[in-house]
Amino acid sequence: MQIPNEYISTAEDIADQVIRKGKNVLPTVARLCLISTFLEDGLRMWFQWSEQRDYMDMSWGCGKFLATMFVIVNLFGQLGGCVMVLGRLKVDIACGMLFFIVVLQTFAYSILWDMQFLLRNLALIGALLLVVAEARAEGRSLFAGVPSLGENKPKSYLQLAGRILLAFMFITLLRFEVSFLQIVQDLLGSILMILVTVGYRTKLSALMLVLVLSVLNLYHNAWWAVPSYKPLRDFLKYDFFQTLSVIGGLLMIVYLGPGGVSMDEHKKKW
Repeated sequence: MQIPNEYISTAEDIADQVIRKGKNVLPTVARLCLISTFLEDGLRMWFQWSEQRDYMDMSWGCGKFLATMFVIVNLFGQLGGCVMVLGRLKVDIACGMLFFIVVLQTFAYSILWDMQFLLRNLALIGALLLVVAEARAEGRSLFAGVPSLGENKPKSYLQLAGRILLAFMFITLLRFEVSFLQIVQDLLGSILMILVTVGYRTKLSALMLVLVLSVLNLYHNAWWAVPSYKPLRDFLKYDFFQTLSVIGGLLMIVYLGPGGVSMDEHKKKW
C-alpha cells in the first residue's frame, strides 16, 4: 500500500503546482468553458432564427407569435446570461436566467422524457450552481478583514449539489461494450466521478476527470470533421459544447475545492 500512496501524494503535489500556477486564469477558463453551450445555442438562435421559430411552431402548434417569443427569450436570455457571467455582473441573476433557459428547453424540446438529455441538463444545472458558489466566495473575499461568523454553509451546500449533479454527465458517457479499452475507460471515469462526488482527493480527481473528458470529447464529438450538410454535425456540436460546459464545472471544482460538505474537509478534523 505504501507505493500507491507515494504515487498519489506525488500526483497531488503536481496537481497543486498546476493549480497554483494557473490560479489567475483558472476561474476565467472555467467560466468560458461553462457558458460555451449557452453561447453556442444563443448564437444558433440568432443565425437560425426562422428555422428555430418554424420548428417550435410545427412541434407545438403554438403560432408564429409564441414561437418567435420562445426564440427571443432563448437568444437574449442565453447571450445576456453569458455576458453577465463572464463580466461577473450579478452572477446570481445571470445563473438564474440560464437555469430558466435549461428548464424551458427541457419542456419545449421534450427532453424530460429523454433520459440522456435530461441527465446532461441536470449536469448543466450543477455547473451553474458551482458558478454561484464561486461568486459567493468572491463576495466574502471582499470583506477579508471582517471577522467570520463561521463556515459559509450555503456555499458548501451549493458545491455539494454541484458535484452531485455533475456526475450525471458521466453517466451518459458510459458504454457497456465488451472492449478492454472501453471497460478501463468506464471504470476509471466512474471511480474519478465517485471521488469528486463524495469530495475525496477532490482537486486531483477533478483535474484527472477534466483530462479524461477532454480527450473523450475531442475523440467522440469532432463535429468540425463532419460536413455542414449532415445532421450528425449538429448533434455532435451539441454534445461537444455540453461536455465542455461540464468540464468548466469540474475546473471550477479544481479552483474552489470540494467545500465544507466533503470527505476532504472531514479529514482535517480526524
